[in-house]
Amino acid sequence: MMLNRGQYGNERILSRASVALMTTGQMTPEQRVGSEFFLETNRDWGFGVSILTQRDDVASAPGRFGWDGGFGTSWYADPREDLTAILMTQVLGFPSRIDRDFWTLVYGALAD
Repeated sequence: MMLNRGQYGNERILSRASVALMTTGQMTPEQRVGSEFFLETNRDWGFGVSILTQRDDVASAPGRFGWDGGFGTSWYADPREDLTAILMTQVLGFPSRIDRDFWTLVYGALAD
C-alpha cells in the first residue's frame, strides 16, 4: 500500500501526503547526533520507518524505506524499483551482517 502511495487496489487508505510524510526523513541535525548506532550515516527516520538517504553500496538505494529489527528481521520497500523484500532469521543482532548480504543479492538480482 505504501508503494502504491496509500492505495490498496482502487481504494485510498492513506492520503498521498501522509505516505510522503511517513517516508521522508524527519530528524533535525541535532537529533542525528549520536544516532549512527541505529541509523548509520546514510539513513534518516520518518514516521516509523528508516529511510535511506544516500548510496554507499549497491543495495543502499536512496528513498528505500523499512526497518532492520534487532531479532533478525529486515524489511524494506523501494518505490523506484517497485520492490518489497523481507528477511527473517533467528540471528540476534545480525552479528554476521547477513542482512547486508541479503540486500546485496536482492539488488544484484534486479535486471537493468
